[in-house]
Amino acid sequence: MNLNPKFPLYLPGVKNTKNENVTILGANLREDETVIAYYVSGGEGLEMKIQKKYVTKNYPTLNEIVKEFLNENSLSEVNRFGISVPGPVLNGKSNPERLGWSLDVEDFKSQFGFSEVYMLNDQEAAAYGIGLLQDSELEDIRSGGHLENGNVAIIAPGNGLGEAGYFFDGKYLRPFATEGGHSEFSPRTNVEVEFYQFLNNLYGIVSWENVLSKAGLFNIYRFLRDVKRHPESDGLSERLNEGDFVQVLYRSAAEDDEMISKIALDTFLEFLAREANSLTLKLKATGGLILAGDIPRIVSNYIDKDKFYQKFKISDKMEAMLQNIPIYLVKSSSTSINGVALYTAYYQD
Repeated sequence: MNLNPKFPLYLPGVKNTKNENVTILGANLREDETVIAYYVSGGEGLEMKIQKKYVTKNYPTLNEIVKEFLNENSLSEVNRFGISVPGPVLNGKSNPERLGWSLDVEDFKSQFGFSEVYMLNDQEAAAYGIGLLQDSELEDIRSGGHLENGNVAIIAPGNGLGEAGYFFDGKYLRPFATEGGHSEFSPRTNVEVEFYQFLNNLYGIVSWENVLSKAGLFNIYRFLRDVKRHPESDGLSERLNEGDFVQVLYRSAAEDDEMISKIALDTFLEFLAREANSLTLKLKATGGLILAGDIPRIVSNYIDKDKFYQKFKISDKMEAMLQNIPIYLVKSSSTSINGVALYTAYYQD
């Protein structure tokens, strides 16, 4: 995996020969699964040697997974460790709520002897990983410019709602994390006020993550079913309960022409366009918008690109700026783990 020149990432250690042939362990932590991979750096990129997935809830700590991975693969000396976590990282520590783990980079250094340990928010890590994508792994939603012409916004609905960005310093793109997914959701129409009230009864404070995530898509669906009384065909409820909710809903909308599923997905995508609009304006992301995360990737064939663009550019005064912003969809599911490994290899000069 080599750096894509479309993403001039700030990585001061790329040209330093001390970062060549460095062995790196990467970890991407999620509430359903934790992925560990072993890399070797070189040639301004990375080579992944080994990768394995673990069921997160089966392990009391990340340390146990790391120990198992190292033992299984007879890896006695690994130089560096990079960790991508679904939550904020402060002073090398993180306590991601969805995992129930307490993480501290110093613990991993002392237990495993890594010379360096880095921990990044998963969307900041993904921003680095996007720089390793091939052009074929980026789908155009709306072409209109170049990513290096300004800041870039990244919105990634999956298990949660990740939001991040690139700051363009005039030469390089510098990734940074946000916790914007936890900002409050606000309705626009009378039906959305009903939806807000439905969510308010469930959560109290209603965040955008309650709308734009796997749980959020389920919230939209059950609001349509239980409050607006859209009919659910025989067998759909059973399939949704037994299978991957997003996959089943997508297939029922795209292949079975199931009306409630189509309305749910259309509503989700309209909300996604709206929050993408807000993030783009707040970051003044004239360089572009990137749609990432599991849900856009799964439903990419369902997205009406022109309709999404029309919803995205709606603004009181900023439509002229928004209409010229390129929009891309990430088709890879490995950006976070590859990104934190890339950062671990080359961020330090």
